[in-house]
Amino acid sequence: METRTVRATPLLTCHDRWTGLKHGSRITRARTVKGVTTVEVLHGITSLTVERADARALLGLVRSHWRIENQRHDVRDVTLGADACRVRKGAAPQVLAALRNAAIHRLATVPADRTPEALEWLQRHPEHAHNLIGITQRE
Repeated sequence: METRTVRATPLLTCHDRWTGLKHGSRITRARTVKGVTTVEVLHGITSLTVERADARALLGLVRSHWRIENQRHDVRDVTLGADACRVRKGAAPQVLAALRNAAIHRLATVPADRTPEALEWLQRHPEHAHNLIGITQRE
């Protein structure tokens, strides 16, 4: 069970220091799992006017952002094993992250609905995997 409460206000104390700042919000999430309730409070700011993004619209934008973020994390962590990677030295972690991002980008061109399905499809069609990364087939 989860309850979300949103409050938005155009009354901000630092608006003169943040060019374009229009209003702020506070989202309170109360979640009960197996009888234990936890409360999380998030604060946000936006350049959207109150007319363009009232409290309900802000909640939708925040939820949409985290849905996308969670989907990306799922692909990187679960499908490509980023969190399990133990590479820690030098620029290697950034290089591997860039390679994972490139792989995700290239996998989006494969005829599949989800990344794991795209990987399976490429395993069945290795010639397409070669083409995907620019390896030409020799006769």
